[in-house]
Amino acid sequence: MVAIWPVILSGGVGSRLWPLSRAESPKQLLPLAGDRAMIVETALRTAGADGFEQPLIVTGAAQAAQIEQLLAEAGIAPGLSFVEPSGRNTAPAIALPAAWLERSGRGEALLLVMPSDHVIADVPAFRAAVDRAAPVARDGWLVTFGIAPDSPQTGYGYIEMGGELGTGVREVARFVEKPARELAEAYLAHGGYAWNGGIFLMRVDRYLEELQRHAPLIAAAVDQAVARADRAGSRLVPEAAAWAACPSDSIDYAVMEKAARVAVVPVSMGWSDIGSWDALHAVAEPDAEGNVIRGDVIALDSANCLLRSEGPLIAVVGVEGLTVVATSDAVLILPRGRTQEVKRIVDELKARGRPEPERHGC
Repeated sequence: MVAIWPVILSGGVGSRLWPLSRAESPKQLLPLAGDRAMIVETALRTAGADGFEQPLIVTGAAQAAQIEQLLAEAGIAPGLSFVEPSGRNTAPAIALPAAWLERSGRGEALLLVMPSDHVIADVPAFRAAVDRAAPVARDGWLVTFGIAPDSPQTGYGYIEMGGELGTGVREVARFVEKPARELAEAYLAHGGYAWNGGIFLMRVDRYLEELQRHAPLIAAAVDQAVARADRAGSRLVPEAAAWAACPSDSIDYAVMEKAARVAVVPVSMGWSDIGSWDALHAVAEPDAEGNVIRGDVIALDSANCLLRSEGPLIAVVGVEGLTVVATSDAVLILPRGRTQEVKRIVDELKARGRPEPERHGC
C-alpha cells in the first residue's frame, strides 16, 4: 500500500488569540483547547496508525526548536522539518515536502496536509474520512475535506459539492469565497455545501503537476530551493535565494480552484480552526453558568464568559458575555461576539512600537 505522509503546516501567528498567542509563541505551540500543544494534538491524529509515515513539519526558524521539543516530549519523532527562510503561504509550503519526496523517488506517495492549529474532537471520524479519500487520491484526484456546517458562518470559504465519485466522496463543483450572512444561510439551507477546512489528501506527483501547470513560478522556485537545500539532522532548510524568488500564494488560489479532478469528502468531526476566543469558547466544556474558566479565576453571579488566566487572579462579579484573558504582562477584556476584533488591538500595539505582539514578559 502507498504510504501516507502527514504534512503539518505551522507558520501562523494567531494574532486573534492575543495576549496568549504571540509571534514568538503562536497558538499552535500552546495548549489552548486541552492539556497538550495544538501541534502535538495534530501529530497524534496519525501517530502510530497503520499506513502513516512520521510527520513532515513545515515551519519557520523561530518555531523549529520549540516544535521539535514539544513532539519529542510527546514521544513523536518527526520525519523531517522543512524550515522556511520566510513565509510564502500554503502553496509553496506544501510544495516543499512534495518536491523532497519526488526527488526521493516517492512521487506516488500521498500527502495528508493538516494545519497545526485546528481542533478535531472526533479523531475516528477524521481517520474514517481519510480512508474514504485515499482510493480516490491514489487515482489522481486532489481531495479536500469539507466540514459539515452547523451554522451560517461568514468567516469560512465554502465548497459546493457535485456528483458522487464513490461512497462518501463527491466531485467539487466550485469553491466559494467567504459569503455574506444571507448567502451563508442559503448555503446551510441548501445542504449541498461544506466549509473549506484547509485539509487535503493528494498524490505528490499530482500536486506538483497541477502546481507546474497553474503556478509554474512557484513550482520552479521550490524545486530549486529543495535541490540546493541544506540538510542538518532532521531539518532541511531551502536555499535562501531560490526561496526568496518564490511567489507567495495559497493552495486554494494557486491550485485547488484551477485544477482538474478535485474531490471533496464531507465529514462531521467536531472541527474548529480556533480562529478567535469565541471559537475556543464554543469547543470548550462550560460550567453550569456557561462560563469557560481556566487558571486562577473567581467568578460570582456571572454567566457565559470566557475567563482565562496564565498568571494573576481574575475576579469578576455580576458580568455576562465577557472574554477576559490575563497573562503576566497583559490583560484583554472585550464582549463575546467581538473577539475577531482582537487583531485591532495587536495592530495598534504594533503601530505604537510596543513589544507585546511579539513576545511574553515584556
